[in-house]
Amino acid sequence: MDIDIKKLYEIYDSLADKEVIVKGWLKNNRAQKEFGFIDLNDGTSFKSIQVVYEEGKLDNFKDVSKYNVGSAITVIGQVVLTPKMKQAFEIKAREVILEGESSEDYPIQPKRHSREFLRENAHFRPRTNLFNAVFRVRSVVSFAIHKFFQERNFVYLHAPIITASDAEGAGEMFQVTTLGKEKPEEGYKNDFFGKKANLSVSGQLQAEAYALAFKNVYTFGPTFRAEKSNTSRHASEFWMIEPEIAFSDLNDDMQLAEDMVKYIIKDLFDLCPDELQFFNQFVEKGLIDKLKNVLNSTFKRITHKEATDILLENNDQFTFKAEVGQDLATEHEKFLTKYFNGPVFVIDWPKDIKAFYMRLNDDGQTVAAMDLLVPGAGELIGGSQREERLEYLEKRMEEMNVHDEDLWWYKELRKYGGNKHAGYGLGLERMIMYVTGVDNIRDVIPFPRTPKNCDF
Repeated sequence: MDIDIKKLYEIYDSLADKEVIVKGWLKNNRAQKEFGFIDLNDGTSFKSIQVVYEEGKLDNFKDVSKYNVGSAITVIGQVVLTPKMKQAFEIKAREVILEGESSEDYPIQPKRHSREFLRENAHFRPRTNLFNAVFRVRSVVSFAIHKFFQERNFVYLHAPIITASDAEGAGEMFQVTTLGKEKPEEGYKNDFFGKKANLSVSGQLQAEAYALAFKNVYTFGPTFRAEKSNTSRHASEFWMIEPEIAFSDLNDDMQLAEDMVKYIIKDLFDLCPDELQFFNQFVEKGLIDKLKNVLNSTFKRITHKEATDILLENNDQFTFKAEVGQDLATEHEKFLTKYFNGPVFVIDWPKDIKAFYMRLNDDGQTVAAMDLLVPGAGELIGGSQREERLEYLEKRMEEMNVHDEDLWWYKELRKYGGNKHAGYGLGLERMIMYVTGVDNIRDVIPFPRTPKNCDF
């Protein structure tokens, strides 16, 4: 029977002494005079299987003993149980067929490679243990997110990638144009869209429109930033999850975020135990305990003022000193999660450091915003209750110099059936970094796009 390695691990007991056909890539080939061992992986499982081949039982023994790492092969052989050995079973080959040879200069040899080297060979790095595990986890997390929202009757919205709206007001966007580099004197009227257009930084504004029709929606797609930032936490192209919930306030928003994070982590424990054990052993010691702590905790909720007061009392510990009314540095965020021994929502942020669409609190100084901080990483999720009052929204846009010519439709949402609503954004890559312990965003994106890097 033709079988995947993942399935073989699930039912190998019932296949003892039976013949199977497995296909995959050769990860190692240890050939001796009369027999040899192949480590074979087909991508369906983090685990490989051991194939034993012997002279006298294999017509092409000498050829097989010379197959290089990276070769694609088909193996026909018998499942042999090996309960006293390191592996539970092995395949005794009756036939080994070369499907695609690999030359001796194949860059991914059975030894430790630096992550920098593997980024330069991003087309081969998913064949390594680390990146096989990372990108399987990315797949499982992505599907878990869809399951979480679909089980709650959310509508999946495909927000536009090309937009005339800047949801963040940051201005660091990739422009989309057919006019060339220079803006013509007559403006953009002759451009493809007849106005200035950019790659989207967020699908939030469009999600708000659909939440006010479907009640609960979410976006999940690529977003873009033109920041020339070469840090381990920033990329020019990444994926965002942005739910939006109508008739809901900040407390509802935080509960949804907490439930989602726990759902994702539980799914990983159920579906990726081997990968998590690998990360725990080789990438981040204590990762599993960290994730279990999150899964079993109730997320703490404190105001930005309360957080700042705690930080000011411990300011001597920080490189970047905490200040009243200012944003939190990563070291501050990590300190707060240690202080409370678990995840923390920081709410009610100073309005001057937050976006125009966040609802102004009754004190007139803070907005109904929240950041979720998690142990070991800092900020994981950012969200807010949205400003549903048109007059307040217009005043905030004016204060923050947000040009509203292209946001007329966004303001109309407040005029016709608007209501309190809230939402948040989760960067998928930030989540993958957190649950794997991998500390560079370039290593959790299949083909990363960063300043001066658009290879592959």
